[in-house]
Amino acid sequence: MCNAHINYYVCINLDCAQPPVNQYEVDFCALNMARSKSKNKGSTSPGFNRAVQLLLHITAVIQFNYGVVYFHNLEMPSSVFHPFAGKFKFLTFLCAIIQALYYIVSLVNDFVGTNELVPKRPPAIRKFKDWLMSTLAFPVAINVGVTFWTLYAIDRELVFPKVLDPVFPSWLNHVLHTNIVVFIVLEMFTSYRAYPSRSKGLTGLGIFMVSYLVWIHIIKHYSNVWVYPVLEVLQLPQRIVFFVAVLGFTFALYLLGEFLNNVVWAKEVKLSQRKSK
Repeated sequence: MCNAHINYYVCINLDCAQPPVNQYEVDFCALNMARSKSKNKGSTSPGFNRAVQLLLHITAVIQFNYGVVYFHNLEMPSSVFHPFAGKFKFLTFLCAIIQALYYIVSLVNDFVGTNELVPKRPPAIRKFKDWLMSTLAFPVAINVGVTFWTLYAIDRELVFPKVLDPVFPSWLNHVLHTNIVVFIVLEMFTSYRAYPSRSKGLTGLGIFMVSYLVWIHIIKHYSNVWVYPVLEVLQLPQRIVFFVAVLGFTFALYLLGEFLNNVVWAKEVKLSQRKSK
């Protein structure tokens, strides 16, 4: 089949006005067709995809914001909780705030932004949504969920002492350590996002995680108590290995999110890359 025949065939399938004459025009035609299709099922469409996204985002906004407020006001036993820095010392609490913020931004984007797969000019709210999901919401949520339940299975006293059971509701524990994983994975499969460059994404995540490690050392200095009981039983060399492992694991989760996005939304990623060239 000659090139002209191929281009004419591509044009007919992509509804172009004239046959493309080179590969660039074929790609451009494909991109315009993808925009047209995504616009029809985007944020202004009453279709199934929009309904699923709205249901997910509304449910997440309600539960994570309520969970943040409930946890912030929760009275915890003095035997396991030092008042310095309040709940802001816990990565679990910071993660819940990130999730609450992300789903608020997502819900706002559903109404005033765009959910087009490859928008021609994405609004600021959509750009921030994509960045927040890629850089913080996904890797931090998976980190908190996996780390918590792994340590809980080894020895729950390392992360969630039994003394908390009478005051810490089971549903709140699952909102903060289970649902964050469930909802962020569902979000990965129901909404496309354009990942930032890997260097920018990992830099943003690295700044957040290193800042948190510095923060817990500041708390230790002023309160003389480690935020997590597991740190009390580790010697300095072991703590260093633990912190390095946490950072490495979190960076790996960023790469996992990027990989899943590229697999689940392969066509959209390819078109987005063509657009940026």
